[in-house]
Amino acid sequence: AFYSSFGKEVLKSKARYLIQGTIAADIIETQKGVKTQHNILEQIGIDPEKGFGFKVVEPIKELFKHEVRLVAKELGLPESIWNRMPFPGPALATRIIGEVTPERVDLVRAATVIVEQEVAAHKPFQAFAVLLEDKGTGIVAGKRSFGHIVIVRSVESRDAMTAEPSPLPWDTLMKISKRITAELPQVTRVAYELTPKPPATIEYI
Repeated sequence: AFYSSFGKEVLKSKARYLIQGTIAADIIETQKGVKTQHNILEQIGIDPEKGFGFKVVEPIKELFKHEVRLVAKELGLPESIWNRMPFPGPALATRIIGEVTPERVDLVRAATVIVEQEVAAHKPFQAFAVLLEDKGTGIVAGKRSFGHIVIVRSVESRDAMTAEPSPLPWDTLMKISKRITAELPQVTRVAYELTPKPPATIEYI
């Protein structure tokens, strides 16, 4: 669906090439069937030029995340660029379980901003919020409320092939929970994800 829609836009623009930031971990995980990365095509037998009308250029596909950071640093890019947290190509849609709507995207975006702000001092490899499809019972103004459930994910990693949950201080976790439920009243539950990679993946989708 992503490339079918994207391919139509490329045809309109008459662009002949698509430059992607594919890294080694993307290819390895897709080829092994761990995940289906949106940016992996030729490596699994899909011809993007024939199927979508453009050639794909992937200049860093043989590098792992920490190596990409080193290259960016050597090129003189600011630390705010080479040391920032990874962000998925399909954007926040990968952090929404179930139907993706503008309202749900806004919700997970706002929750992610809170998470990033509160964990910034701890400098995790990656940290974000996930919006679940299920809802949970809560209490709002002394009455029962059926609201959204947000999962907070923060991990430490070097190459994105393996990861461990960040040992965030309890005070930090409590502040995240209180801010999310206060600033986003439609959320009634906040949970912290403790699963390493493997068996889990870093992102939820």
